[in-house]
Amino acid sequence: MENDNKNAGKRGLTARAWAWLKGIGIVSALGLFAAGVIFWGGFNTVLELTNREAFCISCHEMKDNVYMEYQNTIHYSNRSGVRATCPDCHVPKEWVPKMIRKIQASNEVLHKILGSIDTPEKFNAKRLTLAEHEWERMKRTDSRECRNCHNFEYFDYGIQGRRASATHQAAFDKGQTCIDCHKGIAHKLPEVNQSIGAINEEGAPPQIFHPPTAADKKD
Repeated sequence: MENDNKNAGKRGLTARAWAWLKGIGIVSALGLFAAGVIFWGGFNTVLELTNREAFCISCHEMKDNVYMEYQNTIHYSNRSGVRATCPDCHVPKEWVPKMIRKIQASNEVLHKILGSIDTPEKFNAKRLTLAEHEWERMKRTDSRECRNCHNFEYFDYGIQGRRASATHQAAFDKGQTCIDCHKGIAHKLPEVNQSIGAINEEGAPPQIFHPPTAADKKD
């Protein structure tokens, strides 16, 4: 009985769809389909244009600050010639997470208009806050963008350095993720308060950079 009801519902839906097509005409239906394809293609084209490094550094806040730092890192220039650009690290590749990230980026557009970080002084004053937001995002997603290139399931510990091999395996056993240890891999870290004098008083405490794991708390 239940299957009969489902089949009847499907037939009814198909009948309504055909009735709608007949009502507007085949030509109109094809026109709507073509318009949908054009809209979708245009939307994706614009979306992909915003996923390029050139777009990311089109404002001086990024070009004159974090981009300059990034150029001195292994993610910019290395022996293999493989580069991780801004969107590779900061924009998800999956559709739904990507759209969520794009919506969140509207807040960055607002602060661009407000001039919140339009000078090096303003940027450095907010460096810790901006970094913490990105660290928290990467921690929450298990360093998803890092894993587009660095998937630990395929690590060959035999050809890693002794220290890297031991550290990676210990970190994974503790449930840590890439960003727990690799902060500052592409950008300058915020100042750290090392308790060695007034010069560091406004720096962040070391715990910000290496928070204790669940395993550490148990110990």
